[in-house]
Amino acid sequence: MSPGGVLDVGQQTLATEAGSDARREEQALLVRLRRGDPEAFESLVREHQDRLYDFCFRMLGDREEAHDVVQEIFVSVHQHVRRFREDARLSTWLFRVSKNHCLNRLKYLQRRGRGRSEVYDEVSAAAIAEGGGAPPQPDAALDAARERARVQRAISQLDPDARMLVALRDIEGLSYDEIVDITELPEGTVKSRLHRAREKLADLLGRFEP
Repeated sequence: MSPGGVLDVGQQTLATEAGSDARREEQALLVRLRRGDPEAFESLVREHQDRLYDFCFRMLGDREEAHDVVQEIFVSVHQHVRRFREDARLSTWLFRVSKNHCLNRLKYLQRRGRGRSEVYDEVSAAAIAEGGGAPPQPDAALDAARERARVQRAISQLDPDARMLVALRDIEGLSYDEIVDITELPEGTVKSRLHRAREKLADLLGRFEP
């Protein structure tokens, strides 16, 4: 076996051990959640709320709606965690719950014929660009904010299923296996729909001024 092969095997072993450790930690957290441990629930919220908020914002295109839906998601999780069948990772299940809540909220808003409109001005763009790390120079921050707002505006023009796939794969970086678990669609369907969604998104971005 080549030296590189030895290193590869070692890296695979470390990755497997890390995955096993994460699974054990998840199992321990689930036990505490099912017992109604408030500290376990707080830990769950702290770990996942930012990603779920980002996903909901991409789906709904409105920060206030996303905030409201994330609160509903965690209430639902708290009420139904005992029913979690463990047919997927806990984080994957959370995205599945989030997906259902977002699609239901979009249907509700469509029935009402209205929703809170996101204004893509410089103030909104700057809010989208907020994040951790050292703050960039003002001009660079504004340019980045405008670009993020442009991308979100284009995403909001996709139909909900396409929006969901782009958010899960291209923004959240989830694997196809995870997306299959979340959407409950065959992998081939996920890939073909995602391909069409990306083509549509590229077309929309080309129409919007950078």
